[in-house]
Amino acid sequence: MAAGIYVGSTAGYSGKNMVIMGLGLRMQKDGYNVGYMKPVGAMPQERGGVLGDEDAFFVQDVLGLDEPSNLVTPVLVTQDFKVRAFSGQCEDYMPGIVDAYRQLASRHDVMVVAGSGSMYSGRYCNVDGIRVVKELGLKAIIIDRLHKELNYDYLVVLKDTLGDNLAGVVLNDIPANFMNEVEGLIKPFLERNGVRVVGVIPKDPLMGAIKVGDLAERLGGKVISAQNKSDKVVENFLIGTMQVENFMTHFRKNKNSAVIVGGDRSDVQLVALEGNCPCLVLTGNLYPNDIILTRSEVLNIPIVVVRDDTYTVAKKMEVILSRHKLRDVIKIRQGAQLVSSSIDFAYVKEAAGL
Repeated sequence: MAAGIYVGSTAGYSGKNMVIMGLGLRMQKDGYNVGYMKPVGAMPQERGGVLGDEDAFFVQDVLGLDEPSNLVTPVLVTQDFKVRAFSGQCEDYMPGIVDAYRQLASRHDVMVVAGSGSMYSGRYCNVDGIRVVKELGLKAIIIDRLHKELNYDYLVVLKDTLGDNLAGVVLNDIPANFMNEVEGLIKPFLERNGVRVVGVIPKDPLMGAIKVGDLAERLGGKVISAQNKSDKVVENFLIGTMQVENFMTHFRKNKNSAVIVGGDRSDVQLVALEGNCPCLVLTGNLYPNDIILTRSEVLNIPIVVVRDDTYTVAKKMEVILSRHKLRDVIKIRQGAQLVSSSIDFAYVKEAAGL
């Protein structure tokens, strides 16, 4: 039977795919035949007439795998599934998960099993991460992504709950100015409580970046100029509602930031264009004047026009940049590199029984 590693997290959008692909690619490089499974899929997608999970299809593509969807993701959370589950018609899905896992594991040296949402997601029909880990007898690696603060209490409680099944945790998206606190206080605290920290992944602006064309689509807007540059990358955003002098000070410090500004503020628009921002996002469904349009074409800087007001767009941008999925080749490569250089692979392999 293959060795098995479960990759879960304290919340959704914590970097599970990045860590799974990083682990998988690294183990393939080390000569292991790596299998993949996502027992519970919450993102149904049809491919070639077959229903599966969007993330599961994507990770299989990256790892060069092509296993049947009904084995890779035996439980798909559709609207119909939720209705049945909430009205008390939930069958026991665990035997099907165990059977699918055994079939896949028989073909590989090591299985990487992906969680869905947090470790408690799916509890309403008994397919949460805690139960999956215990039923399949896996070693779990839990990712905690810094969002305002780390979930150190959650991680200690998970150790109490999972016991020896918890191989360790990965602290993700840690900015440079927080590294000392993580290394000097939080990591020693967790290890005193029996929680092994197997990796600390630094914050990398590229991992949260998004292409201008994708951003326009997500904001429900459209690119009205320099469309051929829609693959430029946005890492952050600035709101151009302040006086031009103050805006320029902020702008110089924040490269690769899209500038969100009212369509009638041509003064700020011009400063942003001349300062080579990746794109302008004009709010209120207001189109720019001819001077701005011409400069945008000359400087190859796309302009996106959206219907919402500036505040609404800024809130949407915050969500998009914190939850944007890893889909670009450049990000996969960068993510795999981050995982490779930040995680204690010797320990992970030993914990998994390789």
